[in-house]
Amino acid sequence: MHSHHSVFCITPPHMLQEVSRNGTLAQREMAQRTLVASETFRAKRLSLGGGLNASPLATSIASAISGGKQRTVYDAKQGSNLPGSMVRGEGDPASSDPAVNEAYDGCGVTYDLYLNAFGRDSIDNHGLPLDSTVHYQKGYDNAFWDGQQMVYGDGDEDLPASERLFNRFTKSLDVIGHELTHGVTQYEANLKYSSQPGALNESMSDVFGSLVKQYQNKHSAAQADWIIGEGLFTSNVNGVGIRSMKAPGTAYNDPVLGKDPQPGHMNDYVNTIEDNGGVHINSGIPNHAFYVIAIELGGFAWEKAGVIWYKTLTEKLKADSSFIDAANLTFQAATELYGSGSLEEQAVQKGWAEVGITIGGPPPTNTGCFNSVMRAIGLR
Repeated sequence: MHSHHSVFCITPPHMLQEVSRNGTLAQREMAQRTLVASETFRAKRLSLGGGLNASPLATSIASAISGGKQRTVYDAKQGSNLPGSMVRGEGDPASSDPAVNEAYDGCGVTYDLYLNAFGRDSIDNHGLPLDSTVHYQKGYDNAFWDGQQMVYGDGDEDLPASERLFNRFTKSLDVIGHELTHGVTQYEANLKYSSQPGALNESMSDVFGSLVKQYQNKHSAAQADWIIGEGLFTSNVNGVGIRSMKAPGTAYNDPVLGKDPQPGHMNDYVNTIEDNGGVHINSGIPNHAFYVIAIELGGFAWEKAGVIWYKTLTEKLKADSSFIDAANLTFQAATELYGSGSLEEQAVQKGWAEVGITIGGPPPTNTGCFNSVMRAIGLR
């Protein structure tokens, strides 16, 4: 369907680069292997274009015949061949392997949220079968959506306990929801994976990944932790997760992993060529806007804020949409759904204003680097 898939990895490259600088020898080797493996996979996908994809028509015909949820979990047995050996199919009893069950259940909750909250039938809205591979490579500190299926590494389980940084990647439900949402975005707005559209792509995955976990836990916006990657770090890490939507920049501050670099306001926007123009960094800005809106509206975040975001993702955003576009389009979606002057519309306006973006206003200037330099020399 789309020929320019990216491999969407949950662990940001800046975090792995910090580990490869600051870690023990074993930690550095593992981080470097993960970085190389992720890059190799990305290059392979780009060279193949859409060649790795089964025909969307074939898969949707297959699923239309069977109907409903269709989950299959495979085991790569620490190798790189995908999908690997099938270990659990839809309706099969639980496995003795926790990673298999977590992948199976996480896909199920994600499917349920999309169906029950937004009326969407799987990733492509045509019942796409949900395939997952666990135990990918040895010591692989990542999970990714490859344009067709989910793939999970085991983290650092082969390292001595004192050196482990990452648990297995199926352990975090919001990571599963995050990665599967990259698939939804691929079939809908298909936001290109660089600079602001790329940061919006990452943010959409964080928003719906968090909603998957909130839905499973029956947490209101006020009760939710708004952490992405909860449970992913071992107790050796000083951090609660990879990102915080509630307070971007505060998720971790660790001697090995470095400090969470996410801004929560346009004043601190990071201009960089790293990480495809900072897609895992500047996503903190739209993430925080969503958090503010969800808190403002109260109740369950998937019922109003989530519906506004879903409508925007599936009907309004385009491949090259910027943050100001997202702000204006979510406002438009709120107006269409809830009416002009509605509390929902006002909440959307407030959420974006809190991160320095004015609905209907001029595009904010990305003055982040300049401001941080000024602050560093004491002029701001």
